[in-house]
Amino acid sequence: MTLPIERARTRRPITWLTILGVILLPVLIGGVLVAALYNPTERLDNLSAAIVNNDKPVTIDGQLVPLGRQLTAGLVEGNGNEDENLNWVISNTEDAAAGLADGTFRAVVTIPENFSAAATSTADPATAQQAVIDVQTPKDSLIVDDAITSQVTQAAASVMGTELSKVYLENVFLGFTTLGDRLGEAATGARALATGAYDARGGAESLADGANSIADGAGGLAGGANQLAGGLDTIAGKTREAAGGANQIGAALNGIADQVAGTPTLPQPLVDLAMGALAQAQAAATQLGDLNTSLGSLSADCMAETGGAQAFCDRVAAAAGQAAGASGSLDAAKGMAEQLASSLKQLAELAGPAAGQLVDGLRQIAAETQGLGSGLTQLAGGIDSSASGARGLATGATQLGTGASQLGTGATSLADGVAALGDGANSLANGLDEATSALPHYDQTQRESLAEVVANPVKTSASSNSLFGASAIPLLAVLALWVGGIATYVALQASSRRALTSRSSSLTLALRGFVPGALIGAVQGVLVAVVVQIAGSYAWGDWFAFAGLCVLAGVVFAAVNQALVAAFGGFGRWIAALVTVFVLATGVVSTVPAVLTSIAGILPTGPAYQALIGALAGTGGIGAAVAGLVVFAVLSFAVTVFAVSRRRTVSAARLVAATA
Repeated sequence: MTLPIERARTRRPITWLTILGVILLPVLIGGVLVAALYNPTERLDNLSAAIVNNDKPVTIDGQLVPLGRQLTAGLVEGNGNEDENLNWVISNTEDAAAGLADGTFRAVVTIPENFSAAATSTADPATAQQAVIDVQTPKDSLIVDDAITSQVTQAAASVMGTELSKVYLENVFLGFTTLGDRLGEAATGARALATGAYDARGGAESLADGANSIADGAGGLAGGANQLAGGLDTIAGKTREAAGGANQIGAALNGIADQVAGTPTLPQPLVDLAMGALAQAQAAATQLGDLNTSLGSLSADCMAETGGAQAFCDRVAAAAGQAAGASGSLDAAKGMAEQLASSLKQLAELAGPAAGQLVDGLRQIAAETQGLGSGLTQLAGGIDSSASGARGLATGATQLGTGASQLGTGATSLADGVAALGDGANSLANGLDEATSALPHYDQTQRESLAEVVANPVKTSASSNSLFGASAIPLLAVLALWVGGIATYVALQASSRRALTSRSSSLTLALRGFVPGALIGAVQGVLVAVVVQIAGSYAWGDWFAFAGLCVLAGVVFAAVNQALVAAFGGFGRWIAALVTVFVLATGVVSTVPAVLTSIAGILPTGPAYQALIGALAGTGGIGAAVAGLVVFAVLSFAVTVFAVSRRRTVSAARLVAATA
């Protein structure tokens, strides 16, 4: 069955089969493109890839770490959905290379020998390095195969890196907690140090007070020792005088004995001499008694005055003992002198008979008296030594006082320094407390949660259901409808061949060529929308808007293609084909040159794409896009009317040539 529609480039009539073929062409194009390209991630199992694990595990803290095996397992397992993962085959280097060469594998992922060592090298900054995996694809791989393989591999490697980062960050956060605890302990220790320093300051101040007291006592001791030395010098002089008196008494007694031995009677002068010797003996006994008393008092006071100069005190005690002995001897001599004086008185009265006994007594007393003189002389020497010791004690006490004063000064400085140490320790403790408060403290749950967030701080909610994102369906729909418009006016005549002889107006003739194409374009739009709904299962409200815009785009594309063919003939079809190229070139990626984007923006496919993506993605701008489509339709139909009008005008020369 034929239709009253002119066929392009031939006078053969148009049949319903031709119309059906033109209508179904964009449906077939759109269906094939959608079926092939929409949701490619749901058919990744059709892509085979090999994994070559050459990794050598490492041992950390006695635990084996086989990161190559873990990455292999992660690639094979994927997200748990087999349809959304590559068909991974675990292989070796030789088999993988052969499979890549003969097309068995579309990719080969090689995990190098040092993968585990590199991935765990963060402990040493000097040797830290990234773990790298190698991805190979065949030279004849399809356009998107490389991108899919790389994306899947990078995703697995990213997950592996995230897990390693989580472990590392957990240790870092644990380090914060441990550092905070240690700083807290250090603060406690600093406060204890401050307390001890303040206590030590008290001890140092007490030491300074004691040292100053010692210095004062040592000064008094030095003065007392000097006074003692002077007293001992006086005592020594008196002792020597007593020794001289004793020697004189002994000599006098010997003289008396000589006189008594040669005289039958005892003269009165002898009696007087004896009484004088008795007086001297009594005086010497009295002085020696005073010396004995002084030395005893010195010996008793020595320890109290010197505070422990034991050697000197012992010498003073010895001198006191010697003085006591000499005093005893002198007392005995005094007693003998008293007896002598008494005897002499009696002899003076009796004379004669007792002279022999008197001589012996005198000589015995003289010997003892001279012995007393020798003892007193030795005692004087000892007292001189004691005086020298007292002077040495005074010098030592002076040095002790100086040292004690220096000790007091040093102890005061020590107290000040220890106090400063306490203040510094308190400041340190306060600073450590502030540092401890500033450092975070995490429990295990917080460490794990925070490490997971920090290791992967940015997450996208973008979906990878289609190859080109949300714009894939609008792009494929525009491409299919545009090709359908081209096909329509490949089959149909854009402007009537009878335009020159027809009595109808140019507008009517243009409408006769446009109406069939517009109807075909509208039907194509509906069918393309149906295919899209089957593939995408959009909400019905969105789909109805999308279907209406597809119908409008089909009608507008029919008008544009009619105008191109009517105005330019075959060149118009070439222009339409070039528009198809622009649709593909500028609709796949945004990195195309700006000049191509600018050209694509003024083509009729531009507003059609904006309208369709606005209906499905809610990006807006549908009204402006529809207005643009209407403008293109009106301008295109005007161009067609103008082209028909030109065909109805012929020059005389052309008419003559045609008649001939």
